[in-house]
Amino acid sequence: MSTLSPELVAAFADRYQLERELGQGGMATVYRAMDLKHQRMVAIKVLRPELAAALGKERFLREITTTANLRHPNILPVFDSGEARDPGSRGDAAGRSYIYYVMPLVEGEGLRDRLSREHQLPVQESLEIAREVADALEYAHGRGVIHRDIKPENILLERGHAVVADFGIARAVTVAGSDRLTETGLAVGTPAYMSPEQSVGEAVLDGRSDLYALACVLYEMLAGEPPFSGPTAQAVIAKRFRDPPPGVRRLRPTVPPAVEQALLTALARAPADRYPSCAAFVEAWTSTEAGSSTPPSVAVLPFTNLSPDPENEFFGDGITEDVIAQLSKIRSLKVISRSSAMRFRKREQALREIAATLGVTSLVDGSVRRAGNRVRIVAQLVDADTERQLWAETYDRQLTDIFAIQTDVALQIASALEAELLPQERARIDREPTASLQAYQAYLKGRFCYSRYTEEGMQKGIEFYREAIEADPGYALAHAGMALAYAEIAAGASGGGMEPRLAYVKAREYVMQALALDNDLGEAHAVLALLKFTHDFDWAGAEQEFKTALELSPGGADIYDHYGWLCAAQERYEEALTLVQRAQELDPLTHRADVASTLIRAGRYEEAMREGVRAVEFEPTYARAHSTLGWAYLKLDRVAEGLACLEEAVRRAPGNAQYLAQLGQAYALSGRVAEARDILRKLEEEAREHYVSPYHLAYVFTGLGEADRAMDMLEKAYQERAGSVFGVKGSFLFVPLRTHPRFKALLRKMNLT
Repeated sequence: MSTLSPELVAAFADRYQLERELGQGGMATVYRAMDLKHQRMVAIKVLRPELAAALGKERFLREITTTANLRHPNILPVFDSGEARDPGSRGDAAGRSYIYYVMPLVEGEGLRDRLSREHQLPVQESLEIAREVADALEYAHGRGVIHRDIKPENILLERGHAVVADFGIARAVTVAGSDRLTETGLAVGTPAYMSPEQSVGEAVLDGRSDLYALACVLYEMLAGEPPFSGPTAQAVIAKRFRDPPPGVRRLRPTVPPAVEQALLTALARAPADRYPSCAAFVEAWTSTEAGSSTPPSVAVLPFTNLSPDPENEFFGDGITEDVIAQLSKIRSLKVISRSSAMRFRKREQALREIAATLGVTSLVDGSVRRAGNRVRIVAQLVDADTERQLWAETYDRQLTDIFAIQTDVALQIASALEAELLPQERARIDREPTASLQAYQAYLKGRFCYSRYTEEGMQKGIEFYREAIEADPGYALAHAGMALAYAEIAAGASGGGMEPRLAYVKAREYVMQALALDNDLGEAHAVLALLKFTHDFDWAGAEQEFKTALELSPGGADIYDHYGWLCAAQERYEEALTLVQRAQELDPLTHRADVASTLIRAGRYEEAMREGVRAVEFEPTYARAHSTLGWAYLKLDRVAEGLACLEEAVRRAPGNAQYLAQLGQAYALSGRVAEARDILRKLEEEAREHYVSPYHLAYVFTGLGEADRAMDMLEKAYQERAGSVFGVKGSFLFVPLRTHPRFKALLRKMNLT
């Protein structure tokens, strides 16, 4: 920050006491000052000398006065304006002249500062900021005032509200001296936000030019970058005229489709193709969100196995999962994920009840009969409300036609539901994953075993995946399945048996091979994303891989869920909740514990308790649901209920060190220290025989108040990439350690500061 010159201080001394420089922009330098007359802090903007010299002072100040009449809660008012002159204290009779205007000093931060720090803002907060700026613009436009330079630098955030600054300076500069701006090397407007008509120098602008700039700002808040960028101003302007505006959901899949469509309209090249006003822009996304019809949604129920050999159950499940996977590639269609759909194998409820439980408007029901090299598949699409058949087909083919059958089923369902199918989605659905029937059958067996999520199931799944790869080394899905199995083992999903570091090496080896074989495989990009943040702590790289994965597999519930883990680990809780809630929408009977856990991390304990109760009600045997509900109770000081839930989690998963360690911490925190130490002793004895994550041991040491022992375990967990160490920053289980110097040092190693 530059030192204030004596001449500048002297020029303002009769009215304002300048304290320090706050920043510099293209047209002015901003100073913090005390208004001596009114005894209030203000911000004084002093025009750059070369600009002040080029403009007509009287006309400039007259225009500033005109815009100073604007009175709106989201517009930063102009208190004063004028010319200050240095009295010539060093013998300069004329002294130096400064053209300035005065505004309130906002106790907050600029939107640019916020974006520089956070890259992207939460979706709802971004929309609220855009609404308030739009309201300010609508007010000014109604009084004939166009801003001409809407950008993050001119939007201030004060006590949770947006305030538009510099309202009128661009107009004043333009009116007072537009014909002489080229002499200063300045132009009104900022290339990344400037409307096409303004960028080519059109003299007459209307509110649609400000609307365009506002759309650019909203796009950047959501996506982390403006819609058009380039190395030079000329490159940005050229791109704006050459390329269509890009969809924001390619960078931020959680943005509502209605918002994306509103942005595309507001960013139209011709003003006539945009909304007529800023109010219409806001109305477009709010009314569309509120009044849009329900998008088509479908659940594929497990295909009934009618084969004589009951061992062929894996084949029927495989057909079900592959049809789900094909449909999940269609962005305009909501498809329920496998884990929720598979729970209705026995069809114990009416179709309407199943649809209501899963939150869908239609169901696919079918059967599979396999005999030798032939397969007979019967499939029908049913309207859930009326139980009316929307489409049905019987396929009696050679087994070698299995992929063609799956593709046709997916396309027929999309057509019957009138779902929009993009060309690239159609191409991905048409792609045959392998030419080897032997490899495909081994892959189905591997996926069938893996999905049991037991140590034995994981190991058998890996054996079958390896068999599939041996039968067809170019089978990308088999490599991706192997990578996911090892990634889950590394994260502790199989219950132990392999050191995380070794499992991560295997996972990376297989996922890189999968991507080398098929770079359009969403499942592989999702596994790579998981590895990047759980092992490499490469948060930005992982986020990009998640975005790619969702572009390729927009219906992937687990992808949304894991993306939510990443955001929660960075304490981006609103985004994390949006993602895990979307995962729950796509997989309604799963991921409830993740929603509850994220709410606890965010400090929203009452909501977490309600979600935890629902999770337990949906699946009383699920240990994690009991554990998460227990912590919600403990955070609400309902200690007895909390301990009871944690004890139930241990009963439900008696060999799981994670739940036992969490119970140990809870006992310690509630004063039952002897029981906590008994649990610690059991875990340490177990660690002599089998692998026990040091991350879990750290739970108990933290509860006992042994911070250094806890840090020993966390540092070991970091070295081993054990447990959920990636989520340590905002974990509600390590709150007592957050001020510990070693904890802060650990976060720096993990790129979390």
